[in-house]
Amino acid sequence: MRLGIFGGTFNPIHLGHLLLAETARETLRLDRVVFVPTRQPPHKRAKDLLPGDARMKLIALAIKDHPAFVASDIELQRPGPSYSIETVKILKGQLPQAKLFLIVGEDMLAVRWVAWEELKRLCTIVVARRPAPPPVYSPKANQRGVEGHRPFGPKTGGGVKRLPMPLVEISSSDVRARLLAGRSIRYLVPSAVERYIQQHQLYPVVRPSVDTARGT
Repeated sequence: MRLGIFGGTFNPIHLGHLLLAETARETLRLDRVVFVPTRQPPHKRAKDLLPGDARMKLIALAIKDHPAFVASDIELQRPGPSYSIETVKILKGQLPQAKLFLIVGEDMLAVRWVAWEELKRLCTIVVARRPAPPPVYSPKANQRGVEGHRPFGPKTGGGVKRLPMPLVEISSSDVRARLLAGRSIRYLVPSAVERYIQQHQLYPVVRPSVDTARGT
């Protein structure tokens, strides 16, 4: 099995996440992509972070029609910061014969990872573009673990590969900002996710879009 691991806060999940996951599935010939919502991001303080069960529900709604997409709460069940190495080890233990591909945003290359060298031995780290300025790579980051930033190619051994895909200008923070401002999030998130957010008022200020208010 070729398994993609896609971690993040998913606060909330949006169409950019789904496009990234589908691009990775198709390009890397993945049998399955597992979405793993983070309990506590180790490198940043997450603002307005929804409870894990709410984010899991939104992910389930977003991926329900895709046979290769699944969700896992393994990081939500662990206390403290969510480190990728722990998640990869768990999945490797459950699926020892699987080839693992950890899908991350380009911005994550600039931070220091826990057990970076071991992580590269256990899986291929697949890097996708993010709607943000290119990160400044420190020569000390990850003890030069991202040397060369080799582009994606036919070989899928441990290391770092780039995922060729268009830059999608959608972010969860923008979705939350729109909700707080009472603006529409249509076409930024799946319609089922939009309806659930509005019906359950998951973020502080939510005003239904015109069509939703009319019940159409």
